[in-house]
Amino acid sequence: MITKQRFRIPYIGVKLFLIIVAAVVLLSAAVGLISYQTSKSIITEQVSASSTLAVAQAADKLDFLFQQYEGLSRQFAVDSTLKSDMETVSRPGIGIVEKNAAEERIRRRLDSIKSSDDRLLGVRLVSKSLVDSMSYKSSGISNLRSDEGIKRNIGLITDAGGQTVWFPAQQKGFFSAYAEPTLTLGRLLRNMKDPQAEYILLFEIKEQALDQMLAGLKLGESGHTVMLDSAGNIVHAVDRSQLGQAFGLPIGKTDGLNEGSLTAAGENGEEQLVVYKPLGSTKWLLVGYAPVSDFVKGTQKLLYATIIVIVAAVALALLIGWYAGRSVGRPLGKLCKLMEEGENGNLAVRTRFRRGDEIGRLGQSFNRMMEHISGLVQKTQESAQAVLDTAGELQQASRSTSMTAGELALASRGIAEGAAHLAAESETENTLAEGMTGKMSQVAEANGMVESAAALVRDASGQGADYMKQLVHKTGQLVHRSHEIVRGAEELKGHASSIDKLLELMNTITKQTNILSMNAAIEAARAGSAGRGFMVVADQIRLLAEESKQSIRMAAEMTGDITRGVEHTVASLTAVLPVYDEQLQSVQEASSIFQSVKHQMDDVLARIEGSSASIDDVSAAQQMLASSIGSIGSVVEETMAATEEVAAMSSQQHAVSEKLVALSARLEETSRGLQESMASFRI
Repeated sequence: MITKQRFRIPYIGVKLFLIIVAAVVLLSAAVGLISYQTSKSIITEQVSASSTLAVAQAADKLDFLFQQYEGLSRQFAVDSTLKSDMETVSRPGIGIVEKNAAEERIRRRLDSIKSSDDRLLGVRLVSKSLVDSMSYKSSGISNLRSDEGIKRNIGLITDAGGQTVWFPAQQKGFFSAYAEPTLTLGRLLRNMKDPQAEYILLFEIKEQALDQMLAGLKLGESGHTVMLDSAGNIVHAVDRSQLGQAFGLPIGKTDGLNEGSLTAAGENGEEQLVVYKPLGSTKWLLVGYAPVSDFVKGTQKLLYATIIVIVAAVALALLIGWYAGRSVGRPLGKLCKLMEEGENGNLAVRTRFRRGDEIGRLGQSFNRMMEHISGLVQKTQESAQAVLDTAGELQQASRSTSMTAGELALASRGIAEGAAHLAAESETENTLAEGMTGKMSQVAEANGMVESAAALVRDASGQGADYMKQLVHKTGQLVHRSHEIVRGAEELKGHASSIDKLLELMNTITKQTNILSMNAAIEAARAGSAGRGFMVVADQIRLLAEESKQSIRMAAEMTGDITRGVEHTVASLTAVLPVYDEQLQSVQEASSIFQSVKHQMDDVLARIEGSSASIDDVSAAQQMLASSIGSIGSVVEETMAATEEVAAMSSQQHAVSEKLVALSARLEETSRGLQESMASFRI
């Protein structure tokens, strides 16, 4: 399965550069665009409010104008003279003179209204039958027409029952007979007494009059103003071709709308600001609209300024990013290289930062850490050398102790052999003494034989005395050797105590190393990715401290074994020394006995030579000799048992010494391994 690797930037300087550039550019762009949109929105709202006010004022003017015409139409409706004239011209059989007079008064009234208001194209009183001869008009306008559309409109006025009816502007007027568009107001002048005298009043207002009233209403540079009917069709526009067409902006039906504004997209997709106000006199809606771009052209300068600021921000961000990458990335890169060299064992590396910020403090901390580690490694090397020297001395002392124990074992074996030979001689002498007891009767008979036997006894006693002297000498040597072994063991115990102190010092150094490595790991974790190499060095130091701790533990166990072996040896020798002392006393007593026997035998021989008359004395002396020989045999047996015990203890001491030599060799090997581990660091 193929896994996609994420793209990573390996340099912190590049990361800082990109982050600063992106942050400055995005912030500048965001602030500029937000300012542009905010100013655009504020301007649009302000223009909308001012335009709404202007449209409302224009609508009020139109309402005032329309209400004037509605008021004028009401005056026609209540004018009694006009009503009387209309009744006169409508009455059948009226005289021609009276009828002409009434018609003349009607025409003068219509002309007076038209001439007093140049906004009126014409004023008409139209009969409900649409007969031109029965209708009246102001001068200068065309005659009536009776098209279907005109009849429909007249019907609307009639159906209104005397209320005013407004008709939208038409291109050629109400009767399609003019060269310009007109806006028409119609009202039925009712006559309850004479329905035949009812006429329809029409005010045909020039469309141009509305243009003049709305000329001051200007929305933007390309804005327009229109009036819409309830169906949304245009009833007034400067562009006459739009009359009667549907309004192009989605404003909806005008019924129920109040004063307000909105923005909508036009036919060409351009956003339009639309403000509207309903007319109170009609059901029409005055609408002003203009492109939003006409009002926010000033904000384009802000947009251009924003672009310039963004470009300047990009240049400034590039400069700041370059400076940040140079001031942060480069020293961190140098520090990473120094940490890699430290990881490879070079503890002599140092930073040369002369800065007071965090990077400078990091460099100083790195230098102090490397100095502490160098001092720690140097102390460890010195301790390893001291342990190695102590191990050599311990090995030499152990070998000396082993050689002494071997010599002691050989001496003990010699003593045991001499004691066995002496026991055999004692048995022989005892047998001879018993034979002498049985043949005491023959002693008297054969003085010569007694004398010979006495000579033999004297010689044997002299030989026994010589053997006892040798035994005393060897026993003294054995005691002296035992004391030397005890002193050597005490010295060895002192060396072992010194080694324990050195191991305690090394254990303390190892703990400090572990604490220092933990502090270094914490500092590396604070430094983040920049302290990764530092963390590796701290891990290596911690592993080295753990190995040193294990080596120190093994050395401590070996030293403990050596100390216990030495203490066991000292205890064994301490237990043997009293036995050696007793053996020496026994041997000395035996030697004294042999000397006494020899002197007695000399006396016996002297007495035999001087006088062989006293057999009782000889018998007593023989009994004493037998007793002495028995004592010598028991002493010799005790001496042989003690010597065998000493030989066994000497063999055990020799084995302990050999083990001590092996432990010293292992300690020396461990010390050399620790030195080799320390040799990988260059201080």
